Amino acid sequence: MSVTGPAGFRAAGIAAGIKAAGARDLALVVNDGPQQAAAGVFTTNKVKAAPVLWSQQVLTERKLRSVVLNSGCANACTGPEGFQDTHATAEKVADVLGVGAIEVAVCSTGLIGERLPMDALLSGVDTAAKALDATDQAGRDAATAVLTTDSKPKQAFGKHDAGWSIGGFAKGAGMLAPNMATMLSVLTTDAVIGGDDLDETLRAATRVTFDRLDVDGGTSTNDTVLVLASGASGVEPSKQEFTELLTMVCMDLVRQLQDDAEGATKTIDVTVRGAASEADAIAIGRTIAEDNLVKTAMFGSDPNWGRIAMALGRVDAEIDVSKLEIATNGVTLYADGTKARDRSEADLSGRAIEIVVDLHLGEHAATILTTDLSHGYVEENSAYSS
Repeated sequence: MSVTGPAGFRAAGIAAGIKAAGARDLALVVNDGPQQAAAGVFTTNKVKAAPVLWSQQVLTERKLRSVVLNSGCANACTGPEGFQDTHATAEKVADVLGVGAIEVAVCSTGLIGERLPMDALLSGVDTAAKALDATDQAGRDAATAVLTTDSKPKQAFGKHDAGWSIGGFAKGAGMLAPNMATMLSVLTTDAVIGGDDLDETLRAATRVTFDRLDVDGGTSTNDTVLVLASGASGVEPSKQEFTELLTMVCMDLVRQLQDDAEGATKTIDVTVRGAASEADAIAIGRTIAEDNLVKTAMFGSDPNWGRIAMALGRVDAEIDVSKLEIATNGVTLYADGTKARDRSEADLSGRAIEIVVDLHLGEHAATILTTDLSHGYVEENSAYSS
């Protein structure tokens, strides 16, 4: 189940003609209430797409009735006209649903720099509204309509024993280093929770999930995560309970994003522990995850710890080489300032790889999720405009 799993939500995903190939490219998610609390986190990129600017504005009210999403065109770097297109999209959805435009968030993904085909998009809103349903298939259709270079839709669902639940979908395969706050996610819940608490819990969840994904260092102009609460279950969980389930659902989606990343033949978890601060652990992990020499070594199943040492050594963080340990897939290859074991003892032939760096300087840790740098990644991104 996806966004339609929690009570109070309908969704649709249709082909509006935005994509030349005729695939599904327009999604609509509607909150039927009784409550309409909402929150969002957005890209930290200074070049923000028009729909991000619009949705940031409407989310100041902590309330949404609907989200409309399109794939095939990012509507980024399109000037005032692009913002007008986003506004017109929200107005159209508002008119069809009988709500206010300020209650409609807009998300777009695809090619940067092109205007949206507004005739197709606005007509598609009418079609999508007629297709709205609360079925699992409707949720899957919406999750499919936001895909670009993804190979499959990504959905997640979690239900609490008390009877409330959280569902969601995400898209993203390249230009993937969300840094929340091209990656989009819509989450829904039927829990009773206010807008401010929803914002607080969403930020707590994304900080340790979406923010820890770094496939290629590309923080998109359009990255957005939204959560909508209907209150339809009638159950009000504690903030701790809600944060825990929301984090679990977000991590499920992030793992699917990692696994389906462009050209990926390896999924790599870079764990940094024993750091003097969490900020140091994150910075070191992210630098290793983004380093092309490390990523190509992993593609070749080569446990080249020298490249890992090089990458972490260039981070502005507290590091003592004499205390440093580097392990790959459970084999410590570097310790106490020198080689510990022959790197051939580490088997990286499988898809999953774990790099563990222990700084032995403190109690802080972080894990960054990434992938290898393969021929497929280079070929896809040299042939596809994104």
